[in-house]
Amino acid sequence: MEEHIYLCIDLKSFYASVECVERGLDPLTTNLAVADPERSEKTICLAISPSMKALGIKNRCRVFQIPKDVQYIMATPRMKLYIDYSAEIYGIYLKYISKEDIHVYSIDEAFLDVTHYLSLYHMSPRELALRIMEDIKISTGITATAGIGTNLYLAKVALDIMAKHAKDNIGYLTEELYQKALWRHQPLTDFWRIGKGIANRLNSVGIVDMGDITRANEELLYRLFGIDAELMIDHAWGRETTTMADIKAYSSKSNSMSSGQVLSRDYSFEECKLIVKEMADALCLDMVEKSVVTGSMSLMIGYSNELGLKPAIGTASMTVTTNSYRTIIPYVINLYERIVDKNKPIRRLSLSCNNVSDETYEQYDLFSDPIEIEKDRRIQKAALEIKKRFGKNALVRGMDLQEAGTTMERNRQIGGHKSGE
Repeated sequence: MEEHIYLCIDLKSFYASVECVERGLDPLTTNLAVADPERSEKTICLAISPSMKALGIKNRCRVFQIPKDVQYIMATPRMKLYIDYSAEIYGIYLKYISKEDIHVYSIDEAFLDVTHYLSLYHMSPRELALRIMEDIKISTGITATAGIGTNLYLAKVALDIMAKHAKDNIGYLTEELYQKALWRHQPLTDFWRIGKGIANRLNSVGIVDMGDITRANEELLYRLFGIDAELMIDHAWGRETTTMADIKAYSSKSNSMSSGQVLSRDYSFEECKLIVKEMADALCLDMVEKSVVTGSMSLMIGYSNELGLKPAIGTASMTVTTNSYRTIIPYVINLYERIVDKNKPIRRLSLSCNNVSDETYEQYDLFSDPIEIEKDRRIQKAALEIKKRFGKNALVRGMDLQEAGTTMERNRQIGGHKSGE
């Protein structure tokens, strides 16, 4: 079986580095935090520069957690700018690697299958990684780090654990090196896919490192984690069977679309009902744009954090499959009124369209008026065209102008943060 070689490339403190580069500052020596100054001190920093990390400040800290004696620049998030930089860097990858051998893992991280390119360029994996990293630095000013591995998992772990201690910012792992170097590494949360909850459950049965997992009773692991134990055991040995080709060929058996937001303050029952309507409208437009329909909607309403209450969760199954706002909104509002406590303040919510399918599978019931539904769809398509041409806020519903509405502000954001436009 052919041995693959993968690179996992990460853009160091990406958002903060972009803000430093835009200011003509060195990202490695400048104290800078990316956070919205218009929000409270409890807002989370999207990123902090490496020099702030060196002071022991956590990357995803809240603004008030930054020590008062640390002088730093607070940069307002500019999500569109970060996307532009990420796209430019993806273009750099394409100079060396075909898109079929690239998997974009996040805005600042990507996997590259370089197996068949090493002989083409007459380079070792480390040499090719350095070449790409240098190109990124020269072209954008962003410092990159890389992990090299004989499978996708090892490349990721080499990046996360080994690269940060290497002078050239590159880590390298084979199964043998992984077992020698990392079987006793702690904490377990440093490893990909092991969060605090999983680590605590492992610790509760005396497992504190990867070596312990390889020696543990497998029945115990399956009892604790179910089928996920299989992947955990493979990873403990440094094994990973998924390839780049598997990722490219993957297709989800079920599809859904969702929208969620954390509100800037506690909302009343009636105020939040408006937000639910806005989100339903936006999801319906998204479905029309993608030519898909749904037969059920799920809603999650989270109460104020101070109450410590479990969120209200429910699903509304419809007698039709559609993307018509006129049809969907009564189901969603009925669900909202049924599951939500009217006397409790609300702080977060999410709405999902379940099992979306192609528009050709649209179904009506006896009470549907196909003519009205088609008229509604034409209106939605016209609204989409106007928004594409003149901006999302060029056309809004009357409800969006109400004081409690959030649509217009969210239309100026990307990923819940300011776009910078």
